[in-house]
Amino acid sequence: MKLFNKKKKTEIPEEEIFETEAIRAVDIVAPASIEVNQSSLKLSERFARSYFIFSYPRYLTAGWFSPIINLDMPMDISFFIHPIEAGLILKQLRKRVTEIQAELMERESKGLVRDPALETAYRDIEELRDRLQTAQERMFRLGLYLTVYADQEQELDSIETTLRSMLESKLIYIKPSLYQQKEGFVSTSPYGLDQLDVNVPMNTGPLSSIFPFVSFDLSSNEGILYGINQHNNSLVLFDRFSMPNANMVIFAQSGSGKSYFVKVEILRSLMLGTDVIVVDPENEYESLSDAVGGSYFKMSLASPHHINPFDLPIPREDEKPEDILRSNIINLVGLMRLMLGGLTPEEDAIMDRAITETYAAKDITPASDFSQAEPPLMSDMEAVLNTMEGTESLVRRVRKYTKGTYANFFNKPSTVKMDNTFVAFGIRDMEEGLRPMAMYIITRYIWNKIRSELKKRIMVVDEAWWLMHSEDGASFLFGLVKRARKYWLGVTTITQDVSDFMRSEYGQPIISNSSLQFLMKQSPSTAGVVQKTFNLTDWEKELLTGAQVGEGLFFAGQKHVALKVVASDAENKFITTAPEEVKELREIKKAAKEAAA
Repeated sequence: MKLFNKKKKTEIPEEEIFETEAIRAVDIVAPASIEVNQSSLKLSERFARSYFIFSYPRYLTAGWFSPIINLDMPMDISFFIHPIEAGLILKQLRKRVTEIQAELMERESKGLVRDPALETAYRDIEELRDRLQTAQERMFRLGLYLTVYADQEQELDSIETTLRSMLESKLIYIKPSLYQQKEGFVSTSPYGLDQLDVNVPMNTGPLSSIFPFVSFDLSSNEGILYGINQHNNSLVLFDRFSMPNANMVIFAQSGSGKSYFVKVEILRSLMLGTDVIVVDPENEYESLSDAVGGSYFKMSLASPHHINPFDLPIPREDEKPEDILRSNIINLVGLMRLMLGGLTPEEDAIMDRAITETYAAKDITPASDFSQAEPPLMSDMEAVLNTMEGTESLVRRVRKYTKGTYANFFNKPSTVKMDNTFVAFGIRDMEEGLRPMAMYIITRYIWNKIRSELKKRIMVVDEAWWLMHSEDGASFLFGLVKRARKYWLGVTTITQDVSDFMRSEYGQPIISNSSLQFLMKQSPSTAGVVQKTFNLTDWEKELLTGAQVGEGLFFAGQKHVALKVVASDAENKFITTAPEEVKELREIKKAAKEAAA
C-alpha cells in the first residue's frame, strides 16, 4: 500500500479576504462589454464594423485615399505592407508571361480576333519585370483595413454605402469582414497584428499613392487661433509673422464670412500687442472699434476728418530724405492721374514738375531737412500750375478739388491722428465715384505713418477691387504688399470680385507676394478662375463652391488646410455682421440703456 502526501491547501490571510483589487488604467479604458456578431461588434453601447479592400484598378492616382481619411466620422485605418522577395516574384512573373504569350500565339494561329486585355496584361508584366530586374521597383503584399463606428447599427449601413460609392467610383472594391469582425477589429487596433491577412500584391509606384500623409497640420506654439482644421479637427494656431512675409489675400463671395474671419483675427491680434489699421468701405468695423477703444474715422465730403495728400513721412535713421520725397512725388502723380481722369505724356511731365515746385515753395527739397516743414495743400499746387505754360486744362480739372464740391476732402490739412492700437477709416458715406481716390489717399497716408515708426502691425484693405480698378491704384497696392515685410507689416487684401482683381496685371504678383491665402465660398462662375490661379484640385474646387459660412481653404506657404472659423460668444457680439444678430444686439443695448435711465 502506497501512501500519498496530500498538498496543503493554500491559506489566505483573513485580513486579505475583503480587500478589492486596485483599479488600473486598462479597467477605465476598456468597454464594459463586447458582443461579437457576424457583421459587427458591439462595444458597450457603440457599434463597430471592419472592412478590407480586396481589389484595385490598373492605375491609382496620388492621394486617392484622402477623401476617406477626411470623412467626418470616427474611423480606424491600418496598413500592413509585407515585402516579397524579388527572386520569387520574378519567377512567378516569368511563368505568367510565358502562359500569356502562349495563349496569344494560339489565338493568332487560329485566326481569332485579338484580345486587348491579354495584350495589355502582357505589356504590363514585361514592364514590371524590367523595373524589378533593375531594382527600380519592389513588390509587396498590401493589407488595407478600416473599422468604422456608430451609435446605431443602421448608421453602419449608411456609412458602408458612402464608403462603397466613394471607392467604387475609382474601381476600388471593399468588403466587410463577415464572421471575422474580431480579427478585423484587432487588425485596425495598434497591436501590429494582421489577423485578417487579406493581401493584394502591389509594386512601389501604386503603393506610394495610398500613404495618408495628405492632412496638413498648422498648429504652433505661437500665434493666434484661426479656427478648426476640418481635415483632422486639430486647432489652427498660427503666427502670420513667422512666414517669409506676413501678407494675406482673402477671396470670397458676399456673405461667406470673410469680414467675420478678419475681425476674429484683428481681435485676437490686438490681445497679443499687434497694432491694426483698417480701410473699411462699408463701415463694418465701427462696432469692433468701439469695443476695443479704437479710433474710427468716417471719411466723407462733409466729414470733419481730413487727410492732406501732400503729407510726408518723417525720415527714419536708415532712410534718405531725397528717396522719401522722390517716392512721394511719384505716388502723387499717380493720384493725379486717378483724380483728373488720366494724363497725357506731356501733362504727366508737367504735373511731376508742378508737384516738385509746390514742395520747393514750402522749402521741401531733397537737400533740405523737411521733418518740421509744413506740407503744401492742393490749392498750392493749383497756384504753381497757374504760373506754368500749357496747363489750362490741368488747372480747370484741379479746380474741382480746390474750390469746387470736393475741396472739403482734398484741400485741407490733415486732422487724423493714428496713435491708437486700432485705427479704422470708414468710407461708406463717400460718393461712389470718389471711393477709389479716397482709398488711394487713405492707404498712402497709412503707409507714410507706417514708414515713420517700426512697429508690428496688420493693415486690412477691404474691398481691394476698388483700388484695382485703376492701374495706379493697383500699382500702389502691389508696392505696399511688396515692401511691407521691411516695416514689420502684414497687409490683408480682401476682395469679392475675383475676376476684376485677376484682370489687373498686378493681381497675380500681389498673390505671389502674400504667403497666406484664405479662399472661402466661391460662386460657380468664379470657381474656375480661383482653381486655375491657386492650382486647386477638383475636390478643393468643389469644397469651395459648397462651403458653408466661415469655411474655406487656408494656405500658409506650401501647407493648406480646410478651415472653419470659430469665435466665442463674447467675441461674436463685437464682430457679427448677420442682420438678425445685429438687430438683436441693438435691441439688447437699447433695453439696457432704458433700464439704466
